[in-house]
Amino acid sequence: MRIRAAVTETRGAPFVVQDLDLEDPRADELRVRISAAGLCHTDLTMQAVWPRTPMVFGHEGAGIVEAVGAEVTGLAPGDHVSLTFHSCGRCAQCAAGQPAYCRAARSLNTSGGRGDGTTPLSRNGTPVHGAFFGQSSFATYALAHQRNTVRVPADLPFEVAAPLGCSVQTGVGTVLNRLRPEPGESLLVIGCGGVGLSAVMAGVAAGCTVVAVDPVAARRALAAELGAKEADSVGDVTGMHHIVDTTGRPDVLKQAVGALRPLGNLAVVGIGRDVTFDIMSLMNAGIRLHGVLEGDSDPQTFIPQLIDLHRQGVLPIERLITTFPFERITDAVAGMRDGTAIKPVLTFD
Repeated sequence: MRIRAAVTETRGAPFVVQDLDLEDPRADELRVRISAAGLCHTDLTMQAVWPRTPMVFGHEGAGIVEAVGAEVTGLAPGDHVSLTFHSCGRCAQCAAGQPAYCRAARSLNTSGGRGDGTTPLSRNGTPVHGAFFGQSSFATYALAHQRNTVRVPADLPFEVAAPLGCSVQTGVGTVLNRLRPEPGESLLVIGCGGVGLSAVMAGVAAGCTVVAVDPVAARRALAAELGAKEADSVGDVTGMHHIVDTTGRPDVLKQAVGALRPLGNLAVVGIGRDVTFDIMSLMNAGIRLHGVLEGDSDPQTFIPQLIDLHRQGVLPIERLITTFPFERITDAVAGMRDGTAIKPVLTFD
């Protein structure tokens, strides 16, 4: 079928919305009409370095199921859904309820195609890379899978449902699933984008004393409105029980270690470069480093928990969101880069 999709023609090139063709769903796939899609720093980071082009990104889709393959169970046309990362469901990590660390994650999420190397997208008969995180939701329609599709209530706004698939579950899950702070403990969040502010909300909900650092004053102000204390820099903070870093910057990560108390925890969720630590400083203080993907979440159970927290008023996700019509995706990118849009979400007619 003919769809509209945001295509990256060459490595680092801007998104261009154009017509593509999408295959019918295979037996293990379903077709979703996309109503909203979150724009995440992961999309922009991968766009800048992606070697296989042309390519369609997008990994925070939400919409309505239109068709399901014969092997898909538990989902039906008309269901409202949130799309998230894909996983095999068969490896040891998936069997242990840790699909974020699936052994087949690369081939299923970031290979530029399905696990078998094919792509469901084409243009004038020529393949276009896709299946990003098992979806490629920067498009009017996407093919997804039972394991990366989560049914959501029909009255949940799609612009709220979309970020649940990655940024919100990453920020909230890093705090609640991995760090698991005790009430009264301290939490520093470095970087107040969609992931960071989700971590702020989770820390407040857990009863932590939360401190937020970000170079953009408006983001720090919103963190304060959500219950955090503001700090101008990581160097101004000491004695923290827990830190969530969303920047991935080596200089910031080194400062973060110095901001921890003995036996403190540093959770790294931002994509970054190599960083060198003083090993003896880590050992002497008993510092624990955590690499965290997707908030250690199993989306099939965690996304419904996030929706419950949202409905209780604990996760006011809508306060982070700025919507943009899909055809204005370049404006959404500009807003994310200049800090005026914390969580851009593309909307579709």
